[in-house]
Amino acid sequence: MGSQYTITSKNSIGKLLLIKIHKKPLVYFQDSWFPKKIEVKAPDGKLYIFPMYTWITDDQIHYFNEGQALTVLEDFPSRGRKIRSEELKKRQKAYSWKKYGEGIPEHVEAENQSQLPLDAQFILSKSMMFKLKAASGKLWVRVRTQSLLKFTDQWTNFDQLNNLMDYGSHKILDKVKENWRKDEFFGYQFLNGLNPMLIKCIKALPDNFHVTDDMISHYYNGNLDDEIKKGNIFLCDYKLLDGVQTQEINKTKQHLAAPLVLLYKTPEDTLVPIAIQLKQKPAADNPIFLPNDSQYDWLLAKIFVRSAEFHLHQLNFHLLRTHLLAEVFAVSLLRNLPMVHPLYKLLIAHTRYTLDVNVLARDKLISPNGAFTQFTASGEKGTLQILKRSLSSVTYKSLCIHDDIKERGMENIPHFYYRDDGCRLWDILHSFVEGILKHYYKNDNDVKRDAEVQEWITEIHDHGFKDQEKSGIPQRFNTVSELVKFVTMVIFTGSVQHSAVNSGQYDFGGWMPNLPTTMKCPPPTEKGKATEDTIMAALPDKSTTCKAIATLFLLSREYSDFVKLGDYPEEHFTEEKPCKLIKKFQDDLTKLSEKIKERNKNLHVPYEYLDPEKVQNSVTI
Repeated sequence: MGSQYTITSKNSIGKLLLIKIHKKPLVYFQDSWFPKKIEVKAPDGKLYIFPMYTWITDDQIHYFNEGQALTVLEDFPSRGRKIRSEELKKRQKAYSWKKYGEGIPEHVEAENQSQLPLDAQFILSKSMMFKLKAASGKLWVRVRTQSLLKFTDQWTNFDQLNNLMDYGSHKILDKVKENWRKDEFFGYQFLNGLNPMLIKCIKALPDNFHVTDDMISHYYNGNLDDEIKKGNIFLCDYKLLDGVQTQEINKTKQHLAAPLVLLYKTPEDTLVPIAIQLKQKPAADNPIFLPNDSQYDWLLAKIFVRSAEFHLHQLNFHLLRTHLLAEVFAVSLLRNLPMVHPLYKLLIAHTRYTLDVNVLARDKLISPNGAFTQFTASGEKGTLQILKRSLSSVTYKSLCIHDDIKERGMENIPHFYYRDDGCRLWDILHSFVEGILKHYYKNDNDVKRDAEVQEWITEIHDHGFKDQEKSGIPQRFNTVSELVKFVTMVIFTGSVQHSAVNSGQYDFGGWMPNLPTTMKCPPPTEKGKATEDTIMAALPDKSTTCKAIATLFLLSREYSDFVKLGDYPEEHFTEEKPCKLIKKFQDDLTKLSEKIKERNKNLHVPYEYLDPEKVQNSVTI
């Protein structure tokens, strides 16, 4: 409930521009206050709104602007610019950069969540819910595996895995379990599974992948070159994993392949694997596995690919390209743009909880004793290797879905729902961002002269992409259109893209053989040796499996404080035009959601991860 006060003045005070807040300190301890906004109704009936939405934890004087957004060029030359500068100095002290590792984006300086400013921390209910979910996941592991672990730490057959949980209670996961062996489903996952970012249509075979016509001629009439020219041949190359250092788990050396996978689009418009090489360098002990090999040779090769997929997805396309980059965008925003700036008002909702969840991840997941470190082949050292290599592969185009799809030659392949939904979301988002920014930037010169925005992109480049000059990430903005595209990418990365690569983790990884976090045996060096027993011996042991599934369960949940894309509970914009644009943005998202739901009714495996109703505003988990 808000409080109301009447203030009288003998003289007219004219147009209200600023309010000054001074919280009276308590005698024995310092309390914290989170004011949302102050509304002032003048005698002439005009309503002034002062958005705040920030914790006040001290007894200092704080200034808040009236709701109109102002760039530094529009603000009042003396008092207004001084207040902006003082605000940013405080924030730059509160949000400092810290190096993570050589060749990896920097992050906010905080060893744990309590060291973050209150504005960046989970609210109590979020923190409690997260801990309860984590506890329930651990309890589930203990209960479901208690009897299994009495006998042996290794799975002995697939039927034993069937008893791990009630798969039928999870719609997508149950379909994964039933279909994971099928070549059509193996191919489908490269389009609409956890990682739709690796596959590309090729114009020639890589020099290190010696697939010949006689190996795969039974798939089509003609030869491989003809099918390549028709745009029917696709490649997934895991070269970033080549030579990555692996660790021991439960005193057993773990293994990680760096495969090449060739796929074919059939006349029926399904995508199927036609050749798999598990190591990058061609050699006699590095055979090319084919679908007409023995069922266990082929299945084991596909499982090694899926284990490689786990690592490249989690560390490159999930952790680096959404979590870590979203943190770079957020820290630079907080350090360089005051609350009154239109870009701050536009982006602040899309940074919600990102710093907190990333600090938590560095502490609990990817630290030397973190959960991820304990159940993956890469471990701590391998994880850092993969992250460093992955950053060198990040380009500006790869972060912008239309450019990325075109660069990978994936414009025309059918049933690519990530592309279809993602591109529509990008277009809706771009239209919204363009409307907001063109309202405040009337021409390119306005952008060039905005020192705060230029400092924002400079810090993003220097602290997120330093020494990655070939990335194409801008170092300054010269036009309104450049700014619009970059801001669209920033919001897309932390909302849409994160949803695409995060929300299905339990769906596709809850059945362990479809996404093994490690392999206990090295890739096979010859054909004709694989059996069900050798496959079970290569898969993660029971304790590793259960730790991984519990973590994926935790990271895929929808929490009670979910805020969907386009919802802005904190009303930073108060002007008529931006508010109308927000309403249109929400209406466009609702219409797209309806179309996606209608399409999904006819799909064997519905693609729901980019339904706007399921996309969060920011990286919060």
